[in-house]
Amino acid sequence: MTRLAPFYENVQSHYDLSDDFYRLFLDPSMTYSCAYFQRENMSLEQAQSAKIDLSLGKLDLTPGQTLLDVGCGWGATMFRAATRYGVHVIGLTLSHNQYDHVRHEIERRGLTGVEVRLQGWEEFDERVDRIVSIGAFEHFRRERYEEFFARCYGNLPPDGRMLLHTIIGHTLADLRRLGVPVTRDDARFHIFIRREIFPGGQLPQPALITRLAGQSGFGTEQIQSLRPDYARTLDLWTRALQDNRATAERITSPETYSRYLRYLTGSADHFRTGHLDVMQFTLAK
Repeated sequence: MTRLAPFYENVQSHYDLSDDFYRLFLDPSMTYSCAYFQRENMSLEQAQSAKIDLSLGKLDLTPGQTLLDVGCGWGATMFRAATRYGVHVIGLTLSHNQYDHVRHEIERRGLTGVEVRLQGWEEFDERVDRIVSIGAFEHFRRERYEEFFARCYGNLPPDGRMLLHTIIGHTLADLRRLGVPVTRDDARFHIFIRREIFPGGQLPQPALITRLAGQSGFGTEQIQSLRPDYARTLDLWTRALQDNRATAERITSPETYSRYLRYLTGSADHFRTGHLDVMQFTLAK
């Protein structure tokens, strides 16, 4: 396969901002993706744990298997998989801060069979039993989707499974069909996110994922939307950031605080209106 260089610089520009800053609005597990409010009275921490269990529960994990976590973040999914399911876990991240955090947590918790690597999926070529990827696909870019699915398919055994959790974008035609109006403010917000929050990021469409995964040999067993859950997650992140404004501005800057507030509140609005969605794709070999 083609040798591709991971997008280290783009990813690090966001995730290596400051762990202390992210701690101000994320839950204690530092899970930076959509939570799953299985019950109405769940706390954010409980809902993040429920999302991780929802994701891992779709993989048919058994003790002794090896799970690859592509874009492992600060490690919450890795730790849950190792302790609850008894699997070996390899986590990949492009963030120095996340890599250091996960290494420290592995040592602090005394976990065995858990490894984190400062490495992209483009550089990984080992056999694993299952793959999970939560909130990383948005950074891969359209021109690499085919190779990503082909590589994952090739790394899995005949009964292999993958859970892909990603934010979804819609084409203008799809938004019109869904009855979702698009304004200049929506276009400006999209440009703001691409330039100032997630440089190089790109949102896939659901049909593109299922088609390209299918071309690699995967069958799509299930697609689950968590759109209302993400709006609620972002609302809770926003409230926590606002409550910690002074500390956030001290750790980073007033400009960074304002930029993140616009990102969180604007994203919540776009999930509520249907401009954005977040979906879990259960893919089976």
